[in-house]
Amino acid sequence: MNHIEQAAERLRNAVESGAPCSPLSAEFELTSTDAYAIQRSNIRRRVAAGSTIVGRKIGLTSKAIQSWLKVDQPDFGCLLDDMLVANHGSVETSKLLQPRAEAELAFVLKTGLEGGAFTVPRVMKATDFVLPSIEIIDSRIADWKITFEDTVADNASSGMFVLGDTPADPMSLDLRLLGMRLRKNGRIVSTGAGAACLSNPWHAVVWLAQTLDRMGEPLKAGDIVLSGALGPVTPVAPGDVLDASISGVGGCTVRFA
Repeated sequence: MNHIEQAAERLRNAVESGAPCSPLSAEFELTSTDAYAIQRSNIRRRVAAGSTIVGRKIGLTSKAIQSWLKVDQPDFGCLLDDMLVANHGSVETSKLLQPRAEAELAFVLKTGLEGGAFTVPRVMKATDFVLPSIEIIDSRIADWKITFEDTVADNASSGMFVLGDTPADPMSLDLRLLGMRLRKNGRIVSTGAGAACLSNPWHAVVWLAQTLDRMGEPLKAGDIVLSGALGPVTPVAPGDVLDASISGVGGCTVRFA
């Protein structure tokens, strides 16, 4: 077993045992290419077991997080159908290890993005609608002591996600100026704006389209793309109720059991 498969197995064992593992980067010398290979290995296993890829999530879209991890670019992970939680639904916290939550924009594509130049106008034209989203991030790495390579390998620290019910037309909105509020148990715990995401959420989707096309895995019609956080993250625990609202877009809610 090579180091890619050893690291992938380490992450799977963390999920199965419910015990986070030590940082992969502390044991294996990993490049970003290695990290994405580890991610792909575990996604392939989940797909083989019956899951379906429904889109991608973008991470590390704020300057503060990039500075913390000493990187100058975002990362991405895969969204699977069994990660989606219905709006107003419930999440079994016991299925997660170290959950946190953040509010984001979700883009739903009407056409794929493959080949050629990737620009904001092109991505706008390919987008069908946007929805409010709560992403429940999680880490299989103990105490969230992650490097860039650790989070990439761990499917960009993904967990689950919630989508709002009512599509909004992004062409009628300035995504940079959208205001976000995230409440936990009725109290505001995070605020932000679209500009917190690479200065404009459209820039995040352009980056993703370019990156995936270069890797030979282009975005497809119907794909869901989570933009990256519009404000600070908040920890969650059993009994919590989260409610996210984004001006001009709408809101969504999730409970933690």
